[in-house]
Amino acid sequence: MGLSAYRAAGRRNGIPSQGALIAATCLSTLLCTQAFAQENTVELNPINIEGQTDSPIGPDDGYIAKNTTTGSKTDTPLREIPQSVSVVTRKQLDDRQPGQLEDALSYLAGVTTSPWGVDNRFDQCLIRGFDLCTSAIYRDGLPQKVIDFSGFKIEPYGLERVEVLKGPSSVLYGENEAGGMVNAISKRPTDTPIYDGFLSYGSFDTVEAGLDIGGPVDDAGVWSYRLTGLVRNGAIETDYSRNDRIFVAPALTWQPDAQTSLTILANYQWDRLAPGQFLPVGYGLPRSFFTGSPDFDRFDANHGSIGYQFSHEFDDHWTVRQNLRYSQQDTDYRQLYFGDWLGGPAMIDDHTMARTLFTVDETARLFSVDNQAEYKADFGLVENKLLFGLDYNRQSVDGINHYGQGPVLDILNPDYSIPITPPPGILVDRVETIGQVGLYAQNQSRIADHWVLTFGGRQAWIDHTNEDRSGNGGSYDQNDHAFTGNAGVGYLFDNGLTPYASYAESFTTNIGQSQSGDAFQPSLGKQYEVGVKYEPSFFPGFITASLFDLRKTNVVTSIGQFQVQTGEVRHRGLEIEANADLASGLSMTAAYTYLDAEITKDAPAVVGNRPSLVPEHQASLWANYEVGNGMLEGLSVGAGVRYIGASFGDNANATNVPGHTLVDAALRYQKNGWQAAINVSNLFDKTYYSTCYRAGSNEDLSCIYGEGRVIKGSLSMRF
Repeated sequence: MGLSAYRAAGRRNGIPSQGALIAATCLSTLLCTQAFAQENTVELNPINIEGQTDSPIGPDDGYIAKNTTTGSKTDTPLREIPQSVSVVTRKQLDDRQPGQLEDALSYLAGVTTSPWGVDNRFDQCLIRGFDLCTSAIYRDGLPQKVIDFSGFKIEPYGLERVEVLKGPSSVLYGENEAGGMVNAISKRPTDTPIYDGFLSYGSFDTVEAGLDIGGPVDDAGVWSYRLTGLVRNGAIETDYSRNDRIFVAPALTWQPDAQTSLTILANYQWDRLAPGQFLPVGYGLPRSFFTGSPDFDRFDANHGSIGYQFSHEFDDHWTVRQNLRYSQQDTDYRQLYFGDWLGGPAMIDDHTMARTLFTVDETARLFSVDNQAEYKADFGLVENKLLFGLDYNRQSVDGINHYGQGPVLDILNPDYSIPITPPPGILVDRVETIGQVGLYAQNQSRIADHWVLTFGGRQAWIDHTNEDRSGNGGSYDQNDHAFTGNAGVGYLFDNGLTPYASYAESFTTNIGQSQSGDAFQPSLGKQYEVGVKYEPSFFPGFITASLFDLRKTNVVTSIGQFQVQTGEVRHRGLEIEANADLASGLSMTAAYTYLDAEITKDAPAVVGNRPSLVPEHQASLWANYEVGNGMLEGLSVGAGVRYIGASFGDNANATNVPGHTLVDAALRYQKNGWQAAINVSNLFDKTYYSTCYRAGSNEDLSCIYGEGRVIKGSLSMRF
């Protein structure tokens, strides 16, 4: 497997100057100073976490979320967002027990999870056909993107909910892929005491223990806290793999009055994980076959973050907010993987595998601050909400990558004791820094309690520098800027029906120059979407159906030995998604996706083809039934089915990847605060490939397996 193919799941993304940071800091200092100077009567404002069903950050009682901040950066009902937004509530997470963030998204419309198979380095997914989870994951509204090979993986046990905004989102969030974004919402302090813990044992001798406690610190409720932690020791189905983690996330809220709130959020995570591996097809190798060296291969990551979310209401009109976070990850990654590094034969003969040696030793840092001022006012029949924002993001990576030829491996009699020496060549030795400043505004209007109008715009400035220490002449300093806009309209019928239409834009930067020496311009995403959202009054439910036409232009493609910026892709589709909590104890989620994706501009050989990894059809259904009374009171049963259609492993559409259907199940019994549960994913242990490609000069078909059956039994308590 070539390096460019292997790094496809770990691209870096973009973010500028000291002056920008100073400007952001000055504004935030001014806002905070004014907020604290404001005199207010000390009046407690209940946080009302437990049982709250309309909080924009959760938790939620069941499968249905009513409000969100991801779609607008303001507390807004989902039906008033003129764009598709999906929410995975804490109840859904508890019922399905996803092992990774990407697994939490597997029942959503428009989302394809684990397109690169079993690969624990990063959380990976497609949204509306764009491979973007490594570049568009946010935590609490601030970027938590992969930087080179540092993934800042998010532990699902530490989350209150997960939200997915589909389609362009650059007006509010800056540089982002056209398909959308994922926003993970951390658990927050509670105003009522909680004591929650679990112990579990599962497949591949995986043992886990978790603790989640919180509540008020003082009698007045001014201070409250939350402490969430998890310890895991285990493996995955690949031989010699590791799946170990230590996770701890403290949180503290200070709420001196009804108008002011400050929440400090921190986390530390120690990971020992297993990278993905492609295997040659047709040689009878099982999913468990290991291509590396037990004493050499590893993916060790230590990362943590600390930040805060501050909010102050001056009066009934003005509110200011500041969200800030600093994150850092140290990554030690080594791997021997299948494929010849010089493009020779991947399988030298019918039992000898060529291998490439790759190492990463790097430190990645990410600083983000988002300053917001919100003005609310009524003008006759118009309720208006105006949001101004200034944000700054700076990410950097300092590290060395080695790349070279590894020793061959006899697949019939693998010898894992062969000494491994570091590769002779340095592929990359650099310090790369990306800074981004964004100035944005958004207006939301509700007219006569029925019409909702939204429009906004952002001007962004990006500075991307690379200091090459390898002597290969790779240093550069590239400056970009981009303006993006959005607009939407909806009508709120009294019966809960909301038809809507919207237009949204996004941008992503491109590093490099054309043949004429001009720097590449940012790629632009443009989406037209129409749909309907339905919140019925006769049962708790929420249904969204949408049609969209999404295009990404200015895509950099290769023609001969040169790169040109003439590429374009067009993704059109239909999405239907429904959540319901029925009075009988039955909760359900259902989703269907049809996606017509096409390469409209590129090399003549691929124009008209379907982009790689993108299935045409997807469907899913999950149902959970809880017995509310009688002899079986406390028993609940859940089951789900997921269908992911066929796709191609390359843009040439020469490699077909068959579709597959997976079944999941859950069984739980709860009494007096105690719960025993069994969760199973891929119940029937379906063997399938996530994607494939042609490896080496002999073009051996190389594929990466999807995850097999995983069983987890747990005992938990909550008081």
